[in-house]
Amino acid sequence: MKFSFLDLAYVNEDATIAQTFEKTLETAKHAEELGFERFWLAEHHNMDGVASSATSILIGFVAGNTKSIRVGSGGLMLPNHSPLVVAEQFGTLASLYPNRIDLGLGRAPGTDQLTASYIRPDFMENARNFPKNVSLLQQFFSEDNRDSRVRAIPGEGVDVPIWILGSSTESSVVAASYGLPYAFASHFAPAQIKAAFDFYKNNFQPNDIYAEPYNLACVNVIVADSLEEAQKLSTSFYLMFLGIIRNERKKMQPPIDSMDGIWNVNEEAMVRQMLTCSFIGTKEIVKRELTNFLHKIPCSEIMMSCPVYDLETRKKSMTYFKEIMTEINE
Repeated sequence: MKFSFLDLAYVNEDATIAQTFEKTLETAKHAEELGFERFWLAEHHNMDGVASSATSILIGFVAGNTKSIRVGSGGLMLPNHSPLVVAEQFGTLASLYPNRIDLGLGRAPGTDQLTASYIRPDFMENARNFPKNVSLLQQFFSEDNRDSRVRAIPGEGVDVPIWILGSSTESSVVAASYGLPYAFASHFAPAQIKAAFDFYKNNFQPNDIYAEPYNLACVNVIVADSLEEAQKLSTSFYLMFLGIIRNERKKMQPPIDSMDGIWNVNEEAMVRQMLTCSFIGTKEIVKRELTNFLHKIPCSEIMMSCPVYDLETRKKSMTYFKEIMTEINE
């Protein structure tokens, strides 16, 4: 089973945006050294703690400073963009970095509704037209589009694998009907993963490019030398999700000893439900829990999200995760 990495360019409390981008690049280089298959960046807007809003630009920065790892969007929120411009941008990226660029497409805004209206006043109409716009993207990438009055140059005839991303069964319908690889955002919305994957596999429509379904699950993974250390590291992203619930958007906070007294019972329940697909602990604990997860939720590929405060700590978790996956694959 292949394993990959998702990054959101988390902005630490004590860091600048420029420092954040360097941290993202160092993470990508470490992933490449460890043999991760791909490194994806997710489009989000109007969040103090996330700097991956200009996703295609950041993909170019990472791809241009690495050698072999696949780099892509996990995802690009298609209703925010013109399909023609997306085809041109990713056609340019794939021309600069052949056989290394992925285009993962999501239907959500990646932000709040007010911000979405500033990005695209017609966002809701574009969201409803998501399947139509996926078809339009495929058309722009196709060599058969050369006689069209509107062409994507660069883009036309360029190999850019398209993925469908989602967090519900609705996205699985699109992925299955289009016969495209499917990535599920179980790292923050795990509730429908089994139903979505079951529908996708049972209804997948083979085509000339993909003869069989291919599904990827993104999960949170924090691995440390002790359970106590891992639990402490996890408080940074607990605080981040608590801020989402409270609509208090802050930069990523350093880990604290305990969340006791920080959240109330209802808030804790909400955060833990959102983060059900999180594997936190020692190598032994994470290996056992991840093995059980993969037995219940069969995947073609697993993607690691590691929202921790310190870069070296993140790299250590990534190294342990690689060792875990190597053992699982044996």
